[in-house]
Amino acid sequence: MAVQSTPRKPQDSLRSAVLSLLRTFNRQSKRARLIATVALTLAVISSGWGAHQLLRRRSEDKAQGRRLLRRNSGLRGKDGSRTIFVPYRNSTAKVVIYPTKPTSFDAHRRLFLNPPRAAGLSDGQPALQVPPPNTKPGLNIAFLHQFLSLLSIMIPHWNSKESGLLLSQGVFLLLRTYLSLVVTRLDGEIVRDLVAGNGRGFLWGLVKWCGIGGFASYTNAAIKFLQSKVSIAFRTRLTRYIHDLYLNDNLNYYKVLNLDGGIGQGIDQYICNDLTLFTNSAASLYSSIGKPLVDLCVFNYQLFRSLGPLGCSGLLANYIITATALRRLSPPFGKLKAVENRREGDFRLLHSKLITNAEEVAFYGGADIEKVFLDASFKDLTTWMEGIYRLKIRYNMLEDFVVKYSWSAFGYLITSLPVFLPEWSGLANTPEPAFPSSSSPSLNPQHTRMQSFITNKRLMLSLADAGSRMMYSLKDLSELAGHTSRVYSLISTLHRVHANAYAPPRHTSPEQFSLSDVHGTVQKGYDGIRLENCPLIAPASLHQLPGSPLTEPLTFTLPAGAHTLVSGSNGSGKSSIARVVAGLWPTYRGLVSRPRQIGADGIMFLPQRPYLSIGTLRDQVIYPHSEIDMRESSRNDRDLMRVLEVVRLGYLPDREGGWDARREWKDVLSGGEKQRMAFARLVYHEPRFAVIDEGTSAVSSDVEGLLYETCKRRGVTVVVMSTRVGLKRYCDWNLTLGLEGDEVREDGGDGDDSEEEEEEEEEEPLLPGWSFDRIGTVEERVGVEREVQALREKLGRVEEWRRRKEEIERELARVWVSGEEEELPPPAYLEEKEEDEEVE
Repeated sequence: MAVQSTPRKPQDSLRSAVLSLLRTFNRQSKRARLIATVALTLAVISSGWGAHQLLRRRSEDKAQGRRLLRRNSGLRGKDGSRTIFVPYRNSTAKVVIYPTKPTSFDAHRRLFLNPPRAAGLSDGQPALQVPPPNTKPGLNIAFLHQFLSLLSIMIPHWNSKESGLLLSQGVFLLLRTYLSLVVTRLDGEIVRDLVAGNGRGFLWGLVKWCGIGGFASYTNAAIKFLQSKVSIAFRTRLTRYIHDLYLNDNLNYYKVLNLDGGIGQGIDQYICNDLTLFTNSAASLYSSIGKPLVDLCVFNYQLFRSLGPLGCSGLLANYIITATALRRLSPPFGKLKAVENRREGDFRLLHSKLITNAEEVAFYGGADIEKVFLDASFKDLTTWMEGIYRLKIRYNMLEDFVVKYSWSAFGYLITSLPVFLPEWSGLANTPEPAFPSSSSPSLNPQHTRMQSFITNKRLMLSLADAGSRMMYSLKDLSELAGHTSRVYSLISTLHRVHANAYAPPRHTSPEQFSLSDVHGTVQKGYDGIRLENCPLIAPASLHQLPGSPLTEPLTFTLPAGAHTLVSGSNGSGKSSIARVVAGLWPTYRGLVSRPRQIGADGIMFLPQRPYLSIGTLRDQVIYPHSEIDMRESSRNDRDLMRVLEVVRLGYLPDREGGWDARREWKDVLSGGEKQRMAFARLVYHEPRFAVIDEGTSAVSSDVEGLLYETCKRRGVTVVVMSTRVGLKRYCDWNLTLGLEGDEVREDGGDGDDSEEEEEEEEEEPLLPGWSFDRIGTVEERVGVEREVQALREKLGRVEEWRRRKEEIERELARVWVSGEEEELPPPAYLEEKEEDEEVE
């Protein structure tokens, strides 16, 4: 009789283990037990302390993240990295941004500005525009070079995050191919058991089918998830790279729009839309081409085992012939997509301009004409898109017929070879099918043939699906070529602006005053503002074209304390001086000297239109500083309050809800408040020199005087550009632009020319001159008297000009008849009108 055994309860096993441990502990010496007790106590205490510190640190990080997020601030690392906090669910997430190294820009510049001659993007020497305008986007060597150049940015090294994501996606793609083979074999077994009436095998096959289906569903979802992660990673790399190249101390964000002109005005379309389309297409390229390629190899091998060499060779020949035909008949989708993106950018730019200038358009009542512009741009876009869709319809009809129906018919023909022509297929001596089954060895040949047919059919369907995805991927590749060309053009233009690479081609001379003809010198670190023989040249909208001179070369020096008013008529070049000194416009000739840094103890510029950034009220006062910079300079909110009180804006924090309030500040503040906010930034940064361009046009006269006197009292040397003569009371020197003839002083040009020189001036008029005088001197009074005398002379010639105008009108009113010597008499109503005028 068998002995019955009672299973142990888990509690008994645990109790016996603890008792055994205690007995072992009691058998040790007293010193050993003491050491073990102390070690256990220290381990428990240290673990608890470590967990407490970890929780406290995480709590502090969350609190710091919420505080910095509310203040629109972050942290700066010693290596130049920046840590910001972004909203994530109910808390914040920490993001560390590392700047692109200058050596990376230097390494990539060769790829974008000096591509190899074999790429077809240049002739082996630096080009003025890469890619050239005549380069058509398409599947060619140029596209391969462009894509690989961008790929070096998206995947900087083999152990990067992007490489890991692609490796994981590749593993899942291979796993899905293996699951496809398993499903193919299982499909044949299920049909075989169904035909044979094997109920047990049929049910077991359904169980396996459901199990594999669940795992395959997870695999497909993982592939799509990893593809989206790869797309986001690619876009993050490219966006940060472009931002580092676009927003830096070289002022590329200004020069690429106003000086270079290589990509027009729609750079936001490139960065926001084209870059997204490119990264999505590039991320899907790995699965849309890699997976079908692996499927083709694996399924062809399986069909080779099932159908023999003849069937496999026929399939390969069919694929090659149809792929070549479809490739030749395919429209140029890459070029079409590039043009569509450009027209999308033009349409978006018109909407952006309307949003930016909505108030001005409303005052003018220009809604109708703006609607005409928008409708015309949208019509161009839709017409182009309809043309693309018409081409796609014809091509899709051909592609669907070839891929879905002709390939299926050819597949049925190939799968019939082992049945009707086993000798031709090379399987006449094959004793077993390609997928033998051990579950039902007694099945007759008809059932085995049915299994082989279903398996081969499933393989053919999978192979046709892989082939169709390869065909569709060729079209996707053409569209990717268009996106690649757009993004490559953007980065190459930014590299050209960043490196100032405007050297003309060999054996050619540059256009005068173009970006290839810049020979001036900019000196930073000078304690003042100095221009020596520096002409004011308005650059052209395209870097190959020459600029337009505005005035004679300027020569003057402004040391500390030399408060200066720059006056002149509209268009005389007042704002141009600020652009040249700030480095926005190139110094074509001569020398420009200025302080090294912008801000504290340097130079600061206040443009005509005050700019108000996004963020808090604090950010408006300290711009372009962030809260990190404010804390590092030992400033706090009380200091900012004193700054606002100086410019008569002390009521803003209470009115807007505190320093952390966020508003659309350009709409909240009035015109005068915007200009006073600009002076608040000036008072906050305390530069040595301030160039103010029409900075008080919307401010009352009493507040205007207060602002200028406050700047002078704080040691700021102001250079005011304005047409208002009343500002002379706050300045010591006056630089007058746009002078002509006798108005020009000796330091701005020669006003006593000989008769021969006057004749030359009539043939080639000279540029407007300038004068630089101290305010309140005898020379200034003489200059004013000269100006008054010139105006009196012009007023004295009014009657002469009126008589000349009447003579011209009478001459133009005469009508001569062809073939007759006499002129045609005027109509009767004109004669009556002349008589009435004589009577009056």
